[in-house]
Amino acid sequence: MSAAAVALGSGVPAAARTGGDRVPPDPFRLGVASGDPEPTSVVLWTRLAPDALAPDGHGGMPGRAVDVHYEVAEDERFSRVVRRGRAVATAELAHSVHPEVEGLRPGREYFYRFRAGGEISPAGRTRTAPGPRERVDRLSFATASCQAWYHGHFTAYRHLAEEDLDLVFFLGDYIYEYAINSGNLWRHGVELGPAHDATVRTLEQYRLRYSLFKTDPHLRRAHARAPWVSTWDDHEVQNNYADAHSQYGISIEDFERQRAVAYRAYYENMPLRRSSIPDGPDMRLYRRLAWGRLADVHVLDTRQYRDDFPEDSGAGGEHTDPDRSILGERQERWLTEGLRRSGATWNVLAQQVVMAQIDRDTGPGRTFSMDQWDGFTANRDRLFDAVRRFGIDNLVVLTGDIHRHVAAELKADFTDPDSATIGTELVASSVGSDGDGAPTDRYTELWLSNPHVRFYDGRRGYVLATMTPERLTSEFKVVDHVERDDTAAVSTVARFVTEAGRPGLKREA
Repeated sequence: MSAAAVALGSGVPAAARTGGDRVPPDPFRLGVASGDPEPTSVVLWTRLAPDALAPDGHGGMPGRAVDVHYEVAEDERFSRVVRRGRAVATAELAHSVHPEVEGLRPGREYFYRFRAGGEISPAGRTRTAPGPRERVDRLSFATASCQAWYHGHFTAYRHLAEEDLDLVFFLGDYIYEYAINSGNLWRHGVELGPAHDATVRTLEQYRLRYSLFKTDPHLRRAHARAPWVSTWDDHEVQNNYADAHSQYGISIEDFERQRAVAYRAYYENMPLRRSSIPDGPDMRLYRRLAWGRLADVHVLDTRQYRDDFPEDSGAGGEHTDPDRSILGERQERWLTEGLRRSGATWNVLAQQVVMAQIDRDTGPGRTFSMDQWDGFTANRDRLFDAVRRFGIDNLVVLTGDIHRHVAAELKADFTDPDSATIGTELVASSVGSDGDGAPTDRYTELWLSNPHVRFYDGRRGYVLATMTPERLTSEFKVVDHVERDDTAAVSTVARFVTEAGRPGLKREA
């Protein structure tokens, strides 16, 4: 691992030659962020980019390394600073820094900011997790996913940033790799140059795509308002990829090279700890966080280790093969062991693709999506067996991917509507992907014909949830339009309660 990479993980390398504090004006155009809170630490993030949309992907920064100073305070005015430090932003990792601030107090709100040269960043708000044995009265979080900048304004983030949140879970498709042109640029009032009119494949292109999406002020504000816990899906690399397999006929060797640069750009642009520094085409993203005794959160990666797509999507096809896995053997063992050891009231899986069985044939036949957990039924069965075996009474699965709001009950046997409900799945719609959307669309009947699906809405938005020792309250938030401007109001179109010890969804008015 390079010295620059170590610097980004730990704050300051053992030895680094830098250009000191000299930076171009206004280097914090991509904002600030924090993530993955632990009881006594949190990771902070920024990336220096005074010319964020420079076509070479370097953000207008020179090739030399730059000192970036940070401070963490107990108040917004920074009159009670509790930690200061220095990180080194290098060209090798796009002048991003990821200092892990230690020695903080559990369950506390903090404020942070960066300085490079004479430039001061906007301030961010973060918080640490409660202590591991602490009884916690409440966890407030939101889930978001699928933010195609070119399909609409990030109006959902404008409203999400106004919520009183402890955490934001981002569940995949932070960027999209498609070329942006007049055919798909639905966000009114913007213009783009030719640098964006190409499918993203190189490191420079991935860096530029993150910069473009982060130009949205509402996304930057949402990052600055609360710590994020992030995972990816497919579009951070390429649509519907499976491990080292591309659906576009790219050789494994060439696709692994593409995956390596995509993973590197992902790390450069997200508030992730040093444990996630990529090693070529490999990056450890699955991890576990605890929120006192209230919740254990298992962050999953259903993309990097999955088996390739089967050829038959019917009821008895290859997708039922007992050797197939969407998680990979090592991650499966890790998840099973985490469930076995958990003593928390709630177990949360923060992941990407729909876990509930969804029969996509509204007639007498049965057809399933091979990109979702339906393509890996044995893996799902093993997970559900572990949930029952270890007495996990309160399983909550957080999902993105499909650009629609869905609330579903997870059944011990999906072929029997009367079988036991063993968990709850909350699927967040997209922030921008697919434009405005509508309350009902051509998929409404398909989803609601599955009896364990309790709710469906096709508009843009996010899920707001409040978790207590007694119940989980989930609210599905939508905005009516995102294409023409970012002025749409937010509304709650459905509210559900899941009582502790009684898995399932009870709809409230």
